[in-house]
Amino acid sequence: MSGLLDQLFVYHPAPWPSPLMDRDWARASGLPLQEVWFDSTEGARLFGWYVESRETRAVLLWCHGNAGNIIHRLENLGELYRLGLSVFIFDYRGYGRSNGTPSEEGLYADALAAYTYVTETRRMAPQRLVLFGRSLGASVAGAVASQKPAAGLILESPFLSVEAVVRHYYGGLPLHWLLGARFNLADRLKQVSIPVLVVHGDRDEVIPIELGRQVFAAAKEPKSFYPVSGAGHNDLYLVGGRAYFQRLKQFVETVVR
Repeated sequence: MSGLLDQLFVYHPAPWPSPLMDRDWARASGLPLQEVWFDSTEGARLFGWYVESRETRAVLLWCHGNAGNIIHRLENLGELYRLGLSVFIFDYRGYGRSNGTPSEEGLYADALAAYTYVTETRRMAPQRLVLFGRSLGASVAGAVASQKPAAGLILESPFLSVEAVVRHYYGGLPLHWLLGARFNLADRLKQVSIPVLVVHGDRDEVIPIELGRQVFAAAKEPKSFYPVSGAGHNDLYLVGGRAYFQRLKQFVETVVR
């Protein structure tokens, strides 16, 4: 039952619409998108885009949130590229063009496979790699950071655990017991010693900023917290604008030298 409820309440993947399957996304977006296929566990074949910049040495490994697919991050991806960052964004199993069915352990495995692609296939040194996780993806990026070396970790709109989110919304009732997914970032952060930047909108209607502050409190030093005034959950990079992107760039340039 918990697995079924997870599919209903935790994961909201969007398939890649067939009319868009063969679209030239590089031309449509104006970005030098490189299509990447790579393998994860349980036969999952994953799809992603690698965008390479020659302006900095840093590479951002992006673990996105629980809904949609990488098409929905194209505008944000473009801003990061124009900031001078190389970015590898991928879809978890069951999202976009990637096959399989989402699960907590599956998402962790997929992110580790993406890490392997960047560090082994692309031969990028971990000292050049910054892990970037947004919302549910923050827990995924945190899991990678707890197991693999990297230069830094950016956690955007994060939460400590599914339990923390459920308790916030349901007055302490232990309804998280009905779900199989835990996404316990709190435990992962105990194993993370690299610099951490926590970013959160102060009007986040999905994951309130108080939950982001809990994540910040649980992280080890060195760490910093960047609230984005007036930003909700899905418009953070739009509301944050230039100041937001400059803060990300500052963090990246501090940890990647």
